[in-house]
Amino acid sequence: MANVSTLQALKACEFTDYDRVPVQEGRWASAWTVFKSNFGKVVMINLLTLVFFIPLMAAVYLRGVYINSLVSVYPFAADIGPAALPSDPGTLGMYERLCMQADMMFYAAAVVCSLLASVGVSGACYSLRRLLNTQGNFTVKGYFRGVKKCYFRVAVPVAAFMAVFFCTVLVNAWKDLTIATGGASGGPITATVFIIIFCVLAGIVCMWLISVGVSYKTGPVGQLKGGFAFLFGSVIQTLFMLAFCFIPVWLLLIGGFFRVLAIIFLIFCGFSFTFLSWMGFSQWVFDAYIAPEPEEQKKRVKPERDAAAEKAEEARAALGEIIAAGRSELVATPVPPLNASAAPALEGTFTRKDVAAAAQARRKLEADVADYAAKHKNDKRYSDYEKLFADRDKPLDDGRKGKKKKKISAENLLR
Repeated sequence: MANVSTLQALKACEFTDYDRVPVQEGRWASAWTVFKSNFGKVVMINLLTLVFFIPLMAAVYLRGVYINSLVSVYPFAADIGPAALPSDPGTLGMYERLCMQADMMFYAAAVVCSLLASVGVSGACYSLRRLLNTQGNFTVKGYFRGVKKCYFRVAVPVAAFMAVFFCTVLVNAWKDLTIATGGASGGPITATVFIIIFCVLAGIVCMWLISVGVSYKTGPVGQLKGGFAFLFGSVIQTLFMLAFCFIPVWLLLIGGFFRVLAIIFLIFCGFSFTFLSWMGFSQWVFDAYIAPEPEEQKKRVKPERDAAAEKAEEARAALGEIIAAGRSELVATPVPPLNASAAPALEGTFTRKDVAAAAQARRKLEADVADYAAKHKNDKRYSDYEKLFADRDKPLDDGRKGKKKKKISAENLLR
């Protein structure tokens, strides 16, 4: 059972830069709906994340290239020559020793590259969580806003896990070297088993720390307490869900045709699939323990800076829509309030006198409208509207001499 006091402390720390949309069908169905109805956004998030993972993947790939290049040069057999004479000096364990040296170089570089990969993890997790909670709201700017808000709370657990993984690789390489050189195998094998178990547990804790880090604005201690609280409150579900989330990795490890399929999947939506599945599951756990009530969520006030930024962004979007639509005479011309009695209406039967009276009333109405427009054309609302298109009315110089300058208009923009 999760620690109640820890969860209550997190309840007041949830990010408030967007409002949740109530989910009626459940988190699992909601995650599937978001995935299939916003597939283009999911692919965009995946490509952005893939860019930041390239150095990490390159370090792992170059390690294999480096070892294969040594295999083609070094004599790794214990005996050489047509008569199988013993080599001097002996090459026993040389392959394992070179592998261990390569692991030390390239996986140490991978630990450093994980700091860059954390940029993609923080942006992807934040964006996908927002995508889930708002049913499709995503922007590239929001992706990097997530990096700004959550990077350090994501980079620390990711780097810690990669350090544990680095130690696991070295212990496994040491075990292979000890066995290859004829040493006792019991100790190295036992150490390898224990550190693999520890690495798996560190990975599970890391995933929960990432979920808490991109969902709640809390310090390292609160993040650690929250991660362990959610882990102990849903152990079985966590193990099952992590096995499901990392399906692309399992396909990659199988090899053959499945490896090709996994690479294609990772390029287009593999990272997004993993993080979307995990964020959907973790949000389901959050809802079960500390989700705010709808009434409480409505009362929650956003930080002044976030509210001002959101208001400014909405104003810029509205202004962009107005400019994109083009200048409208209907909007730019002042129109007097409507008056039903301004002009007489003709009945079903009417005389010439009625027609003349209606025509005179219409001329008077037109004159009143023109007079009203002349008096109010400098009002703030109309002058501000005209300023939006002031630059469009400036003459264009097409660079040709002897030609008159053209003005920007709907007619000449496409010519």
